[in-house]
Amino acid sequence: MYEATFSIRDESAYAAATAESSATIELWCNDHCDLLHIGDGAEAVIERVRETVGVQAVREQGSEVVVVTADCLRHHEIDDIEGYLHSHGVLLLPPLRYRDGAKVCRLLAVSSDAMTACFHDLVESGHEVHVESKRAISFATGGGPLLAPTDAIPTLTARQREALRLAHGNGYYELPRGTDTETIASEMGVSRRTAEEHLRRAERKVMSFAMQYVT
Repeated sequence: MYEATFSIRDESAYAAATAESSATIELWCNDHCDLLHIGDGAEAVIERVRETVGVQAVREQGSEVVVVTADCLRHHEIDDIEGYLHSHGVLLLPPLRYRDGAKVCRLLAVSSDAMTACFHDLVESGHEVHVESKRAISFATGGGPLLAPTDAIPTLTARQREALRLAHGNGYYELPRGTDTETIASEMGVSRRTAEEHLRRAERKVMSFAMQYVT
C-alpha cells in the first residue's frame, strides 16, 4: 500500500479562513455536523464557520479551540477533490486539515501508480498541489492505526514551523548555542519579539505532545 499527503490550494470557507490568519484546522466529518480543532487565530475561523454552517458548541483551552458545527460543510460546498480520489480508488484518511489557504489531505492507495495518477489528474485539472510526504506502508496489525510521520507531531502554523526549523538548523538548541533569536528574526523578516513568540508557541506545542510519553 502507498500513503501520501497532498497540500491542495483551495477556495473553500475553511481554507480561506486559514489564508486570512495563522489558524490551522483539523476536521472530522460526522455527516450531520463537523468537529473542528482550531489552533491559533480561532476568532476569524469561528466567524467564517458561523457564516457557512453555523456553530453548535465551542470549547476553549488556551490558544486551542474545539468547535461542533450546526451542519456538515459538505452540505454547503461542493468538494470536487473527492471525485478525483474516488476515480482512482484513493482513500482520504481523517482528519482533513486546513492551513495557509490549502486543504491538506492524507491519502491511502493500494499502489503508487494509483496515487501518481490521482496527483497528475488533479494538476492537469488546474489544481495547485504540493506533495508534502509519501511512503510505502504495510498493513496495520493488532488494531494499530496507520501513523504518518506528520501525524507524530502537533499541528504548527507555517511561521511556527519556519521559526523552529531555523532555530534547529542554525544550532539554537546546541551547547553552546550557534545562533540567537535576533538572527532567526532577521532570516524570517520579522521583529525579534515576533520571532520569539512563534518559537515559544512551537516549542510549547512540541513539548506538550512529547510529555505524554515521558514517565
